[in-house]
Amino acid sequence: MGLGLPVAGAWASPERVAHVATRAEQLGYHSLWTFQRLFVPDDPQPDPVYRSVLDPLIALTFAAARTTRIRLGVAVVNVPYLSPVYLAKQATSLDVLSGGRLDLGLGSGWSEPEFVATGADPARRGPRTAEFVRVLRALWSGDGAPHEGEFYRLPRGYQHPLPVQRPGPPILLGGSAPAALRRAGRLADGWISRSKANLAEIGDSVAIVRAAAAEAGRDPDAVRVVSRGPVQAGDVLPEAGRKPLTGSYAQIRADVDRLGEAGVTEVFHDLNWDPLIGAPDADPAAAARRADEIIEALAP
Repeated sequence: MGLGLPVAGAWASPERVAHVATRAEQLGYHSLWTFQRLFVPDDPQPDPVYRSVLDPLIALTFAAARTTRIRLGVAVVNVPYLSPVYLAKQATSLDVLSGGRLDLGLGSGWSEPEFVATGADPARRGPRTAEFVRVLRALWSGDGAPHEGEFYRLPRGYQHPLPVQRPGPPILLGGSAPAALRRAGRLADGWISRSKANLAEIGDSVAIVRAAAAEAGRDPDAVRVVSRGPVQAGDVLPEAGRKPLTGSYAQIRADVDRLGEAGVTEVFHDLNWDPLIGAPDADPAAAARRADEIIEALAP
């Protein structure tokens, strides 16, 4: 069980990031998670959760300085927007400073305005992601071997220090298309579901990921399956038509059990998706009170 760190909207303040990080560790949560949004277009306006967002790795570094055990994950950094050499240095630095607690989630991007704003090419995102992963692992290996690929070139050389975790921080891939699921199974340490995933049917996606791992000669049971849980806590809801992780605390806990039965290995409750907490115009004091109540009630 993990928890989304306060990175969006009214509760994304220094005080709340520090408070949630330390309280989550005290309560026994396994991990803290962030996400990336770089640019907000004027038209069309994105969902409220995307309108004011802290940088994911800087927020995790801030949380790392206030904790000692809880793992630190990003779900996800989008590969087309940046250099693998730069991200490898950032990820290594966070892994070193946190004592080896980073989980690095990578995505292929989906926001057209962000592709334009970053000068990124949306073409061939799948092959680009696969090569990006190879470059990260080459840098983290420390062997100095050059790389000549379709998208990236590395001369012979090194990047020190090396990560604490060996052979490097676990790499988790996002994506929902069958090709993306198979890529996660073949190449990554795990798969991360997206915020709009139909969690009632997540078992179908898990099966594709694990089948691809088996076909690649990997142990399918060793591939992690991480599910973002956009929690909407409140009154008891009728079961007919209810979305997973909505309703009463008892209903949400039962949903978590069902996700485990479907093959999910890790769930993180992400309160950034609650408009009373993660929207920019939410009342900060009310958002903090609501978040604290939910965090305490759903603690593992």
